[in-house]
Amino acid sequence: MADGSNDITDILDDLAEMSRKGDEVSVGATVDAMGGRGHGPLLFVPALIELSPIGGIPGVPSLLALIIGLIAGQIVWGHEAVWLPDFLRRRSISAKRMGGAVEKLRPPARWLERWFGHRLPRLAGPRAVRVAAAVCLLLVLAVPPLEIVPFASSGPMAAIAMFGLAFTLRDGLLMALGFAMAAGAAALAFGLVGG
Repeated sequence: MADGSNDITDILDDLAEMSRKGDEVSVGATVDAMGGRGHGPLLFVPALIELSPIGGIPGVPSLLALIIGLIAGQIVWGHEAVWLPDFLRRRSISAKRMGGAVEKLRPPARWLERWFGHRLPRLAGPRAVRVAAAVCLLLVLAVPPLEIVPFASSGPMAAIAMFGLAFTLRDGLLMALGFAMAAGAAALAFGLVGG
C-alpha cells in the first residue's frame, strides 16, 4: 500500500498491485489494504466493483452488498477497525478481472480528483458520515431483489459509491449528492420491486 493517501488513483494503484501478485484477489486482502485509509474506500471500492462489468456476474452484487452492509453497520456504531467474518474474507475474484476493472476506473478517478475534495466540510463531518452509513444500510437491502433485473442494482450502488467518495475526499457537496442519489435509487428500487 502507498502511504495511507486518500487519492483515488493511489487506491486504484494499490488494487492494481494486488491484482498482479497472484491469480485471485481476496476480500480480506482488499479490506486490509484499504483499512488504513479510513472507511470511505471500504464503501467506495466494493460499490465501484459492482458498477464495473464484474457487477454483471450473478451473485456478485449481493456479495458486495453484504460486505458494504457489514462495513456501513460498523460505521453507524462508531467502530474504527473493520471486522469481516472469515467466510467473506476468503471470498475472492479473479486478479485479471480486478486489474481490468481498475484500468477502466482510472479516467473517471483522475477527473474526480481534479474537481472534488474538501468542500462544505460540515456536511462531511462525523455525524453526517454516520447518517450516510445508515442510508447505505437501507440501500444494500434493495440490492438482492434488484439483482434479478440486469444491472438494476447499480442504482443503489452508485449512491453508495458517492457516499464512499464523499468520505474519502471529505467533500460535503459529494455527500449532499449522495443523499440525492440515494433518494433516486430508493424510488427506482420501489418502482422495480414494488411495482
